[in-house]
Amino acid sequence: MADRVFNVLFLCTGNTARSILAESILRKDGADRFRAFSAGSHPKGKVNTFALEVLEAFDYPSDGFRSKSWDEFATPDAPKMDFVFTVCDDAAGEACPVWPGQPMTAHWGIEDPAAFVGPDFEKERAFNKAFRFMRNRIACFIALPFASLDKMALTNRLRDIGHMDGATRASEKA
Repeated sequence: MADRVFNVLFLCTGNTARSILAESILRKDGADRFRAFSAGSHPKGKVNTFALEVLEAFDYPSDGFRSKSWDEFATPDAPKMDFVFTVCDDAAGEACPVWPGQPMTAHWGIEDPAAFVGPDFEKERAFNKAFRFMRNRIACFIALPFASLDKMALTNRLRDIGHMDGATRASEKA
């Protein structure tokens, strides 16, 4: 793959937490080589405040995010995606739109911190954990030698990243 800026879309169901975390992390850590986006199959319309607080705490961008539909990225005038990653098991199992340009895809499932029920300090801990797992995956992704990998090798590497620590059971089976 050529040395250029790649467009990456992170998908989840509600687009309130994991996909937002991933978009922010890649925006900062891969800013010179990647453009990051996120969306949901059934967006909730509001970003989870714990996700924004965790991003701020780790000095990652936390402004300008909105919960939006993946339909925005399946139109002819949308940015052409090079990579599409599902970060929740529900989105991975849904029928996705046909993405213009046939991007490479992988499932990087991480447990949903927004689904955690308990006191706020434990919710924050769940978001911190999801953030760390996602940041580790993205660090491995941006370190890949894209120019020297053929499509099959890159596909295998993307799948391996989805099996890293913190993977949901669906990710482990993929």
